[in-house]
Amino acid sequence: QVQLVESGGGLVQSGGSLRLSCAASGFILDRYVIGWFRQVPGKEREGVSCVSVSDGSTYYADSVKGRFTISRDNVKNTVYLQMSSLKPEDTAAYYCATGPSWPYGMDYWGKGTLVTVSS
Repeated sequence: QVQLVESGGGLVQSGGSLRLSCAASGFILDRYVIGWFRQVPGKEREGVSCVSVSDGSTYYADSVKGRFTISRDNVKNTVYLQMSSLKPEDTAAYYCATGPSWPYGMDYWGKGTLVTVSS
């Protein structure tokens, strides 16, 4: 059974940093694409960043480019999202997901972790 469990969310001041973790079980990180989405109530879900396990290529939304870095640890079967220079508009629930194609082909999702950036 595929499971994704996010952790690392919390409250941080504007300009601060957080590292989110997504621990995967039931499969190993050689599966398609794995990445992060975020959603604010009442707004559309946004694909933030992903990594293609086959070739290591990465994608970042323009809103986070230069501030966020995605990485994976194949030994720990974990994907990370290092978030720096955080802004209040980064406040959202962050979800880890995996699937055959980004962003509409995600077929497994975690339950999310909340990030709150205070001004």
